This record gives sequence, C-alpha cells and structure tokens, in this order.
Amino acid sequence: MSVGKGGDDGSTDMGDLFDELQELEELVGSDAAREQVRETMRVAMAASATASPFGRVIRGFDRGDLAEALLGALLFGIPMAVEGGTQEVAVFLAGHPGALGATFCVAVGMVVGIVYVADIQDVRVHKPILGLLPRRLVGVVGVSFLTAVCLLTVWGRVDWGAPWLALANAVVAFVPMSIGAALGDLLPGS
Repeated sequence: MSVGKGGDDGSTDMGDLFDELQELEELVGSDAAREQVRETMRVAMAASATASPFGRVIRGFDRGDLAEALLGALLFGIPMAVEGGTQEVAVFLAGHPGALGATFCVAVGMVVGIVYVADIQDVRVHKPILGLLPRRLVGVVGVSFLTAVCLLTVWGRVDWGAPWLALANAVVAFVPMSIGAALGDLLPGS
C-alpha cells in the first residue's frame, strides 16, 4: 500500500483515499476486516457527497443519474429536433454508411472522453455489465440515443417507412444529445 499519493504539491484527494482503501480491502485477510474497509468506503463516499459538487468520487449509475442524463440530452437535443440541418446531414450520412458508423462511434468516444478522461469528476467503474461495460457509459449512451429516437419520432421529424434515413436522423441528433447527457450527468456532481 502506498502512502502520500497525490498531486505535484503532495496533496491527496478523495480519489486517492478510495484507491488506498481498495488496496487495503485486497490485503486484509478476514471477512470482518474486509467488511470494515467497505464500511469505511461507504462513510467516505457519504462524506464526499456533502462536500463541493466537484472533486467527489462518483460510483454506480442510478435513476437520479439517468434523470440528469435525460435532462442534458433534451437540453442539447431539442434544437436538433427542430433544426432542418439535422435532416440535411442525415440524408448525406444515409448515403455514406461508413460516415454514419464513424459519426456514432465518435459520439460514443466523446462520451467516454467527457465521463472518464476529462477529469470533470472522479468517476469509478462500479459493477460493469457483463464484467465489461461500465453502467454509466451504457446509461448515458442509451438514454441519449433513445431520447433522440423517441423525440424525433413523436415530433414527426422521421419517417420509419424509410428506416435507414430515420436511423441516420437519430444518429445526427444523438451526437449533441450524448454530449449533453454526459455533461448533465456529471456537472451536478451526483
């Protein structure tokens, strides 16, 4: 177990504390001691929740996070649903499947960058789906894509009689919605 991790100035933060506690959890021998370490992690998480909205350790993905992501997706996505340029870009992408796939992948990459790389918050992967997919990533991408599909469909902006073009429209709207969902989830500091 290392001591004194932190920034260049020797400071430590809640992320360092959680790293240390996770290392300690792996080192202790008895179930009772492991449970005590887990309880200490829960207390530390609760204490960090009452601190500043930034710099806290974020674990899991619950319905509050889902609601924040939905709000962010709507804030960034409603202009896309009413803007005619969305349909123009979709017509182009529908004729270029590689560009359509790349657009979707870039949007997912931006979500990964915002949530896990940009260091807006200290986000930890907690109980990944199938041991591989982070719940927060699936939640943010899922809610933003479903919001794009539902909003464009309900407002009559897509015709599912032409499913490829409708999908292209949804992908175009999904790009800003995914950014909004990621920021909406993280900025309140949940």
